[in-house]
Amino acid sequence: MDSTLGEQIMLLSLDDDTGVGRETTRTGPAVTGAALVELAGRIAVTKSEVVVVDAAPVGEPVLDAVLAALAGREKPRKAGAWIELLQKDAVRAVRERLLERGLVREEKARVWGIFPARRYPEADGSVERDLRGTLDAAVRGGAAPDERTVVLLALLHGAGLQKLAFPEASAKALDRRLTELTEGQWSAAVVRDAVLAVQAATIATIAAATAVI
Repeated sequence: MDSTLGEQIMLLSLDDDTGVGRETTRTGPAVTGAALVELAGRIAVTKSEVVVVDAAPVGEPVLDAVLAALAGREKPRKAGAWIELLQKDAVRAVRERLLERGLVREEKARVWGIFPARRYPEADGSVERDLRGTLDAAVRGGAAPDERTVVLLALLHGAGLQKLAFPEASAKALDRRLTELTEGQWSAAVVRDAVLAVQAATIATIAAATAVI
């Protein structure tokens, strides 16, 4: 399997040089929500709940861990509840996967010289460069994106993370283009339903986290 959507979101969020995560309050829910979307077909994601319909592993460690967690609960939960519950583990698993693939390296540091922290600067930028090229071709180059690219753009847009991919773009023009690309561009209803439910749940999770901060 190519990079998961969660890995792609994480790559976009990490500063290449310092390895510091940007927009962490938004990135965590987006990474977790991305896993739910990629499991569409194995799970049914609706506005009301997430239900496992096939618990067989998909062969991708990060996604299989999420699927196992979903299948291990007898009562269905809403997407927002799952995003909140699984966020810490999902983010850690995605970072570990990037390390295993040699795309980032881990550096230990101390914040204010006291608090231990870990940072993940770029080790191999080829995957992120290709990703940014694909996104740029779709958003600014007028290329017809495949559905996976549309899903990633929808997740970024829903979480308010589009500036990670297009830091210099006009906010209004970018919002308009992303809306144009991600509305009604679904070949599979199950993917559309998963994306819409995760978008709503991610926005709610981010709003709750921001309110606490």
